[in-house]
Amino acid sequence: MPPQLTPLHSLHHVRLPSSSSFPSSTWDITFETNGCIKALTPTPTTNDTSSIQDTEPPLVLPALTHPHIHLDKAFIHSDPKYAHLAPTTGTFNEALTSTTTAKRSFEPADLLKRGSWLLAESLANGVTALRAFVEVDATVQHTCLDAALTLKTHWAEACKIQLVCFAQDPVFSGPHGGENRRLIESALLRDGVDVLGSTPYVESDAESAKRNIEWAVQTALAHDKHLDFHLDYTLDPGREPLVWTVLDALRRWGWTGKSTQKRVMLGHCTRLTLFGEDEWARLAKEIAEDELPVSFVGLPTSDLYMAAPPAGGGKNGGMATPRGTLQVPRLVREYGLDAVVGVNNVGNAFTPWAAADPLGLACLGVGVYQAGTRADAELLYECVSTRARAAIGIEEGGGAGVTVGVGDYADLLLVYARDDTGCDVVARPRNSVAEVVWDPPSKINRDVIRQGRLMLSPWVSKQDGVYEFV
Repeated sequence: MPPQLTPLHSLHHVRLPSSSSFPSSTWDITFETNGCIKALTPTPTTNDTSSIQDTEPPLVLPALTHPHIHLDKAFIHSDPKYAHLAPTTGTFNEALTSTTTAKRSFEPADLLKRGSWLLAESLANGVTALRAFVEVDATVQHTCLDAALTLKTHWAEACKIQLVCFAQDPVFSGPHGGENRRLIESALLRDGVDVLGSTPYVESDAESAKRNIEWAVQTALAHDKHLDFHLDYTLDPGREPLVWTVLDALRRWGWTGKSTQKRVMLGHCTRLTLFGEDEWARLAKEIAEDELPVSFVGLPTSDLYMAAPPAGGGKNGGMATPRGTLQVPRLVREYGLDAVVGVNNVGNAFTPWAAADPLGLACLGVGVYQAGTRADAELLYECVSTRARAAIGIEEGGGAGVTVGVGDYADLLLVYARDDTGCDVVARPRNSVAEVVWDPPSKINRDVIRQGRLMLSPWVSKQDGVYEFV
């Protein structure tokens, strides 16, 4: 069941991100009736703060975003009916096979239950916008899409759900390629579908993969949809990177930032981690010069688990096992590319570990990307928040960076310092974005606001002096 949302008039005595590691000033935030921020004003020193909690004032940040997450495959491992499909080898081929087997048992009630788990946990973590993938193919027909459209309607007040009609299976090879393609094309005609997604690398050969790309670009343009590719998911240097084929198709079909507001996302792209300086420079130049609205999404929890060299590779007589995932901060800073990070899968054979928490992902990025400065942490926060929202083309929201401003939609995450240890101690506050990323707070210390309405939860206090309700 979606959460109860209560309209707010304003917030009092809250902290905003600051260049100081320990900001001392506090602010009041007033909301418009349309869910936007009306005003940001310093908290008057003459105000009676007797009703304010004894702990540190909460830190107000832009809400979180899932730029890439699979709705229909979430938490398969948490359902007893799929117990026989637990990973035994942990390989990509096993994940494909076991997921296809699981899909034969997908039912509406099952999809709604697991999808609700994902949405509820995401919301509690602070996510108010997500791009959600659901598969359409000969195995499931439109069953996953039907459930996703129901969830999108039921949860619309609590979060913005952007639905991807996703071709996980081949559309130009195999016994069902033509049927898969027809099912996708019919799904794109349905209200509520926002994005066409495809997976060229599952085709049986390179020529079919390139046909997949050509078809996807044409079809998304024809239906005025965003486009999202799972692309170049390999660390085999002998495999031709298909990113060049994508850019060429976008150019030929005139998909530029001037011709359409629809965007193109390229996910995984682990083959690109083998690029040298010249190839990265060429890639950045082509995207910029041709004004291609292309973003990249690194999916480190899946990439580090799945993306390995070809059989026999990376074994140097020891235990070295290379892994690859897009170096998102470097893409942004060194090449001026638009790049973000996403959770991808939770609780299934593709990614049996980690949670539906973008902050946990940002924290992982500190180690994966060796990004340990405060500026790094702020960039990582953007990559699971404002930058991620812009990359998937969601217009509602705020500006860039880690700050909130007048006119922004009031999708906010309030980071509290409530004692969650049970030890009756004064809780340790998180004073900056960096501290939030380095050591993400538990759910009990995350209050969520969606367009000026507070999501009620067992730990929200209406009497702490922060919230003034309509």
